[in-house]
Amino acid sequence: MDRQEQMEILLDHFKHPRHRYPIPEADVTMPGGNPGCGDIVTIYLKVGDDGQVVAEASFEGEGCTISQAAADILLELVNEEGWTLDEVLETDYHLMEELIGEEAVRLRPRCATLALGTLKAAVTKYKRDRLREEAGLDRVTSENEQFGIVTGEAARDSRSGTAGEAPRRGDSG
Repeated sequence: MDRQEQMEILLDHFKHPRHRYPIPEADVTMPGGNPGCGDIVTIYLKVGDDGQVVAEASFEGEGCTISQAAADILLELVNEEGWTLDEVLETDYHLMEELIGEEAVRLRPRCATLALGTLKAAVTKYKRDRLREEAGLDRVTSENEQFGIVTGEAARDSRSGTAGEAPRRGDSG
């Protein structure tokens, strides 16, 4: 594909995106951004009942032609091919060179890879949330909050006095 064809494809996906919409019942909504130029992409991820396959992925965002078109082109591929979550995580950023052209990625790497990085973050969050759920960690966190129990970094901070004085042994509390 020559440079002119790549530019036409990018402009078409920028002006007429196929996957630019929110998914109200998304399992994960993941914002991502490129502070250097102001590009923003929010990825909506819906996972199939098996917990392994992307059932649907879409995006909303603002920014340059490359960032927004790259998001649409990537999600078109993910949706049409029915990628697994593992395929998303294993995807190399060089895929974007194939999808939108080597020159666009070389000249604007952050813009060109924003959607893929954000999609990977969404899949990671989905998997982490399922692990927490399976391990019952959300229940433990909820119970701790109910009884005022502080754990982890917050407990360490409270002992050093940064989050208030923690009661000492023998103190009432």
